[in-house]
Amino acid sequence: MNLRSERKQTFEIFSNSFSDIMFFLMLFFLIASTMITPGTIKLMLPQANQTQSMNKPPKEVAISVTKDLKYYIDNKQVQFSEIEPLLRNIKKENSEVNAIVRCDNAIAVQSLVDVLQIGSKVEVRMVLATTRKEKTN
Repeated sequence: MNLRSERKQTFEIFSNSFSDIMFFLMLFFLIASTMITPGTIKLMLPQANQTQSMNKPPKEVAISVTKDLKYYIDNKQVQFSEIEPLLRNIKKENSEVNAIVRCDNAIAVQSLVDVLQIGSKVEVRMVLATTRKEKTN
């Protein structure tokens, strides 16, 4: 005796309307989020005849010294005697100058100190670039 029906029932969910609703909700939230700017307070600012400007960020200059004692300022090769006048010109144009000194680890320390002394004389902030030392066990 077979009580099962010959026809099997299949169930389907039509999701076409769900995707339409999700699309419209997404559009609504995108449009609404661009129109709402949280935390803004509308103010009428006072007026002044003179304004004070903010300081510009410091100018960064790269000074490189190769192991054969070739000097570069911002990838332009210069003579050692030209470093001080170039730094003075940069210092005239910008009130604050940061010089990042990159030198080969095989050069004599005196060559590095000579470059750092020029920066001290010109009153430029000098920073020595290094690499991270690998840990050995």
